[in-house]
Amino acid sequence: MYISSDTKRIIMFSALGLILVAVLWVTKPWVRSFEINMEVSDLLDQRKHIVGILPILEKKEYITPKKEKDRLDILILGIRGDGEEEPEAGSYLTDTLMVLSVDKNTGETGLISIPRDLYVKMPYLDKKDKINAAYAYSAGSKDSGLAGVKTLISQITGIYIDYAVLFDFEAFRGLVDIVGGVDVSLAVPFEEDLQWGSSSFYLPAGDNHLDGEAALYYARSRFSTSDFDRSRRQQEIIFALKEKMVSLGFLANPRKISNTLDTIKQHIRTDIQLWDINDLVKVASAINKVGAGNINTFVIHSENLVYETKQNGIYILVPNENTFAGIREKFKTILQ
Repeated sequence: MYISSDTKRIIMFSALGLILVAVLWVTKPWVRSFEINMEVSDLLDQRKHIVGILPILEKKEYITPKKEKDRLDILILGIRGDGEEEPEAGSYLTDTLMVLSVDKNTGETGLISIPRDLYVKMPYLDKKDKINAAYAYSAGSKDSGLAGVKTLISQITGIYIDYAVLFDFEAFRGLVDIVGGVDVSLAVPFEEDLQWGSSSFYLPAGDNHLDGEAALYYARSRFSTSDFDRSRRQQEIIFALKEKMVSLGFLANPRKISNTLDTIKQHIRTDIQLWDINDLVKVASAINKVGAGNINTFVIHSENLVYETKQNGIYILVPNENTFAGIREKFKTILQ
């Protein structure tokens, strides 16, 4: 059966829209292009205070797994934006990393957040740094940034990463505002009075309606809590956005999704292609059928799979027993 290119485009955007609803995250503003104009040598020099040498014995930990035909895994990267601490390199730090996993046969869906301070091997180098710098190293080396990070996350998690999607904060804020805001219900008040200078962000206990800007503040705040709690709140906003779009019948209108994504396309980067439609449709169908409460979510933090330590006096996270075995087991079983 012949399918016109316009129809293919609508199908692709519809599926990508559903993926976006399920996995979108929030980061601080990023005003630069997705292209990185920085040599790896410059990056290493800027981050020499944290960079370490990869021990020879650790190299065996980084083995790329094989693709699984019945499983689809999508890496979600959130660009940090112009850094306050590192004005240049900070622009390319992916302070939010998530993996969306879907069983193509059962529709079982999982979402796991990876902490940005995990200390790992960098793409194409025998150097170690925090995982949120991997995209910058990858883009400054041999590819556009996505390929090297996909390989690294595959090696760490033990699952083959099929696709990667990179967003900046404008894509998220735009979507929240397009649907008229999202609703979150808090058991206790939330306040961030340390991170935003003289401004304090506050939400009372109970039901709260957030526009795009407020949703950004809620999901970006961490100084008064932690990166781990921020990851939990990011997942909370993701599902609030999904539920709002479902309630508006947004996902039943492919052309509306296509038009919306057209308006934010400059804030999205992905290696998903038109010929990947079949996989996307399966993912979209699974996400559409599975309610937010039935999606398996997990945040990797210092009370489960990693522990806190320091590298040259700088805070980092290391996998328990210095092996990725525990992390790989969690990714393997998230769909069970």
